[in-house]
Formats: sequence, C-alpha cells, structure tokens
Amino acid sequence: MWSCVGYNETAGGTNLALCQDLGLVLSILSLFYLFVCFPVGLCYNALLVVVNLSNKVSMTMPDVYFVNMAIAGLVLNLVAPVELLGPDFTRWPVWRYDDEVYITLLILFNISSLVIMYSTTLLSLDYYIERALPRTYMSSVYNTKHVCGFIWGGAVLTSFSSLLFYVCNHVSTKIIECSEMQNKGAADAIMMFIGYVVPAVAVLYAFVLILRIRKEATPLDQDSGRLDPSIHRLLLACVCVQFVLWTPYYTTLLMLTVTDVPGKWYRSRQVTAYMFLRGVSQLLAFSSSFAMPLMYRQMNKNFSHKLQRLLKRLNCGEQPCPHERSAVQQLEWAWAERPPSPHGQQH
Repeated sequence: MWSCVGYNETAGGTNLALCQDLGLVLSILSLFYLFVCFPVGLCYNALLVVVNLSNKVSMTMPDVYFVNMAIAGLVLNLVAPVELLGPDFTRWPVWRYDDEVYITLLILFNISSLVIMYSTTLLSLDYYIERALPRTYMSSVYNTKHVCGFIWGGAVLTSFSSLLFYVCNHVSTKIIECSEMQNKGAADAIMMFIGYVVPAVAVLYAFVLILRIRKEATPLDQDSGRLDPSIHRLLLACVCVQFVLWTPYYTTLLMLTVTDVPGKWYRSRQVTAYMFLRGVSQLLAFSSSFAMPLMYRQMNKNFSHKLQRLLKRLNCGEQPCPHERSAVQQLEWAWAERPPSPHGQQH
C-alpha cells in the first residue's frame, strides 16, 4: 500500500517529501493510463478479436496468436481499473479491497502475463517453422488454435503453484498446511523463471534460427504459400515491445526475491524508491494491452480490409450484400459457360 504515514516531519522530513512527490507522480501516471490508455486499449483489443473472429476463413497463424494476446489484454483491461484506483497506486484511492480480492487480481494478472509472453514466444517459433517448412502445415491455423488453448490451460496450472504461496502468505498461521509456505518470494521466483526467463531464452533461440534462414535464400522464398513479408516486421516489433514493457516488472520481482527490499529498509528512501519503481513497472505491463493492438492495427495490411468487410456486413444486416451477390452471380455465370467435359459427352 502506498502510504507516507510512517514518516515524521522532524526526523525524516526529506524522506517524507520524497514519498509524497513520488506518490503524486504515480497517481498522475495512473490517472493518465485510466483516461487515455485504458479506453483505447479496451476498444482496440475488442476490435481485434471481433474483426478476426468474424473473418475466420482469412485468418492466418499470426492472427490467431494476436487474437490470443488481445483476449489476455482484455483481461488486463479488467484488472487495471481495480488495481490503479486502489491504495497501491494513488494517494486518493476510490476503494480498498481485502486479501481475497487482492489474490484474485494477482491470479488474473499472472495468467494474462503468461499468456502474452508465451503467445509471443510461440509466434516466434511458429514463424520460423513456417519459413523453413512452408508446406508442412505444422504451424497451420487449426494447430495454432489448439496451441492457444493449451497456453491458457498451462497458464492457469502454472499460476496454481505460485497461488499456494500467495494464499498462505495472506491467511492465518493457524492453518498447519500453510505454516511452512508463507513465502511470497518463492511465488515471485516461480513467476520470474516461468514467466520471463523461459520465454526470453526461447525467443532468442527462435530469432537466431530466423536470422539463419533469412541469410540462406532459397527458391522457397518465392513460394506464394509463405507468409507475407510484413509479418516479419510485425513479429519483430511485437517481441521487442512486449519484452520492453514486461522486463521492468519482472526485474522488480527479481529484486524483491533476491534482496527482500521492504524487509531490510522499512520506511527508508530505498523502499520508497522501490515501491515507486514497482508501480511504474506494473503500469508498463498494463500498457502492453494498449500498445499491442495499436501496433497490429498499423502494421497488418489485411486488418483494414477485414474491418471494412465486417462493417459492410453489419450495414447489410441479414440480407446478402451487393458485392457478395455479384461475386456469387459471377461464379454461377462462369460455371454455366464452362464447356462440358469429354467424359460427359460420352454419356
């Protein structure tokens, strides 16, 4: 909880002023996110999901992963207002929640972070597979949909191990099963390793393979079945943005696990600075749900066509649209003008 009550004006006047200033800055940043980034991210994430799911036939493998990240971004959008208007982020909290609500928010935040990081990681690996083996369908849309389902299931199961530590850290010590598990640092260490270290190593490995493929030009590079070249730029931008926005958050988890900052420097300048950096890092993590759909909207050439198709379909209602009727008529005319096959003439 962000509070400067522990400082007195005589002994710690400088620390009190620093605490108040940093609290004010964090409050301003939180309000800016809520009034600017939150509504934009919510709208664009919902738009990304709706547009792609309404054009399932034209979805590609990267589209499935970005839809998966957009759904995780919507979960972050639901968590953000509750967190940012609470006592941890503002000097004027709208509400104060109990341990049960805190744990629920933490679970949703951790699941969303795991889904985003592993979707980014598997997008990199599948992009390499698609470039190396474009006709094997190992990274097809059908397979990717099942992979995304496993990502959500794995994120829930992975969060369960750290959930035990968080729950036991907030319940009474009278519960025997939790008496030896009240270690929040262990939960943070699990999330740091599984949620950041493993995806970072996998993404680095995938990019090494992709660079090796790009240096070795083959006749398959002219294959029409390969992914659009702009997908490479979108992939690179997605990976860079996600890791830039999530690295500060996991760095603060590492600091908390290794140094136990609040325990060593209670009400000191260091713990005030740490709490401020932790709040800013969470704001950056929330911003991933804002930056990713905007980046997808700008760099994906097919998104605007899909959006126009959806809008035309909504305007037409239940009746088929004129351009769809003309396409069907042209297909019927072409079929009618087709000459009979020799096999049909024999009969």
